Amino acid sequence: MSLQPGHRRIATVAVTALVFVALLFVGTTVQVPFVALGPGPTVNTLGTLDDKSVVDITGTPTDPTTGNLNLTTVSVTDGMSMFQALGMWMSGTYTLEPRDRLYPPDQSPDDVQQQNQQEMTGSEDSATAAALRFLHRPTKVVVVSVAPNGPSANVLRQGDQVLTVAGKPVSTTAEMQAAVKGNAPGTAVPIEIDRGGAKQTVTVTLTARPDDPKVGYLGVTPEVVNADPALKISYNVGDIGGPSAGMMLSLAVIDRLSPGELTHGKFIAGTGTIDEDGAVGPIGGITHKTRAARDAGATVFLVPQRNCAEAASDAPDGLTLVKVDTLQGAVDALGDVGAGRPAPHC
Repeated sequence: MSLQPGHRRIATVAVTALVFVALLFVGTTVQVPFVALGPGPTVNTLGTLDDKSVVDITGTPTDPTTGNLNLTTVSVTDGMSMFQALGMWMSGTYTLEPRDRLYPPDQSPDDVQQQNQQEMTGSEDSATAAALRFLHRPTKVVVVSVAPNGPSANVLRQGDQVLTVAGKPVSTTAEMQAAVKGNAPGTAVPIEIDRGGAKQTVTVTLTARPDDPKVGYLGVTPEVVNADPALKISYNVGDIGGPSAGMMLSLAVIDRLSPGELTHGKFIAGTGTIDEDGAVGPIGGITHKTRAARDAGATVFLVPQRNCAEAASDAPDGLTLVKVDTLQGAVDALGDVGAGRPAPHC
């Protein structure tokens, strides 16, 4: 039996309405497997957050500072509906990424957050070490962990200060690792340490590295730390996680502990990882961070060298992108900016 034209129109309208309602329901309630990345908060490392200093230094005189050295972040929006995701993508401010890139299926959001916080803590430690070494202030190499089944178990302890390895003085983890790698597995290596104020020499027989059987393995995690018991440096960055604030925190410590001003009163922002030797590493989300910085009022942005091409591809108007690859380079570039000289640009 065929429908009359009027009935067909009603049926068509009804089906269309049902499809529309279904799409509306799906588009507003069903979560998509994507997250939206966009500009996040910026924090002045020379200022305060929740009435507490972002970089707190006690036990030594500090130098007055003005201007801004803002660390930058990327915002993450999760749990989006289809319509929310499309709206954020069409805004041109956000980009969409598969959710499992940020939240792997085998990790809970709490696991990811904990990992990010651990990375931030490591970044803060590296920032302190890099700044103190830059300023030629006392530092030392200490053992922060000992592999329970490694060759150093029952020989080295957490907190031991390492003075020499195989007769070679060590002042950084890189020097310590190089001294160990210079010996084959099975080598008995003398290690001079300071344990609780008493110097002694212990011997560790190296085993083979799990990833390279030809290289000697000590089985400890060393770290460069502050060696001045009076000096205390702590950080208050709120809920920010990850390693990308390292360079800006290190610059803040240097600015506070050295005469003059790195900023010259200007609004500087930036990003980049840092290691104890002052090497600046690349980060993710650079274009979101430059936009966040410009929105906050920054006029100069310190960009890790390996992020320069991406940053320059979508640079906000009015923001000068300055290329850096070391802490020394960042300090020199800020000096150029303050003096009105050309600085390395992306």
